[in-house]
Amino acid sequence: MPSPDWNARFSESEYAYGTEPNEFLVQQAFRVSGPVLSIAEGEGRNAAYLASNGHHVHAVDGSAVGLAKAVKLADQYGVQISTEVSDLSDYEPAENAFRSIISIYAHLDGSIRRRLYPLLAKALKPGAILILEAYSENQIGRGTGGPGDVDLLMSCSKIENEFVGLETVCLHEIEREVHEGKFHTGMASVIQYVGRKA
Repeated sequence: MPSPDWNARFSESEYAYGTEPNEFLVQQAFRVSGPVLSIAEGEGRNAAYLASNGHHVHAVDGSAVGLAKAVKLADQYGVQISTEVSDLSDYEPAENAFRSIISIYAHLDGSIRRRLYPLLAKALKPGAILILEAYSENQIGRGTGGPGDVDLLMSCSKIENEFVGLETVCLHEIEREVHEGKFHTGMASVIQYVGRKA
């Protein structure tokens, strides 16, 4: 299954994944402090939410169309976010720059994760946290969201092996109802992870 054309997906007036923040992120929001980096932010639902909580948020995505909608959504919240169009396959965040990093349904192939995830760990300040939710490998065939390539899906072992340098605060695979726009809807198998830099 080919990857979506993200500019095309985000070009509709409707928000592809809705305008409400991710449920796991809301549950973990008490851990978040700024500045925040949100990767694969898309149309801004999580960045706008965090900015509305008083955090400076830097949203990175490969789609300029998505990030333009993110700025528009933040404006509707009455807040501002900074944005950066960048392909995560060669994105390099500044070291020791962020108090929180957010990765919500950023499904990347293994070669990109193995390059990027150590850089994300280095981008965190000491004591800072990373929050991730992604579809698990057991999501294959459900038809409720996520890629059809197992390499793009997560597992607890992938998290443990690829996020070198972070202490695990929370890591599990669960089934939960996901209702985030028309592309994420229904019972799903997800990985939820919180890691902290020592």
